[in-house]
Amino acid sequence: GLTTSNYSELSHIYDKYKNQGFEILAFPCNQFGGQEPGSNPDIKKFACTRFKAEFPIFDKVDVNGPNTAPVYQFLKSSAGGFFGDLIKWNFEKFLVDKNGKVVERYPPTTSPFQIEVCKLIS
Repeated sequence: GLTTSNYSELSHIYDKYKNQGFEILAFPCNQFGGQEPGSNPDIKKFACTRFKAEFPIFDKVDVNGPNTAPVYQFLKSSAGGFFGDLIKWNFEKFLVDKNGKVVERYPPTTSPFQIEVCKLIS
């Protein structure tokens, strides 16, 4: 699935750019096939132990529906996806600049290595 590649690549990118002001914010969600049923501490332990994730991993949120987290309301309103505003699956990614402007939205299948982070860091 997408879990191993995304967590591994995100950890690598974070290690490379964290000292240049780059941040990754991870928001687990259980709205896609029940793929994230664990407790918040279990999710953090899994990501930090198995993938050495050092970036912030927040508590689970809803990314669609009436209880959509405010951060996702903002992200989706700023960058509607190819198929509309709904988040389609786990590991959909948003690139946001240091001023809070959404620069790009990426589908779950986009490798974090394909995201041009370096353009925002200068």
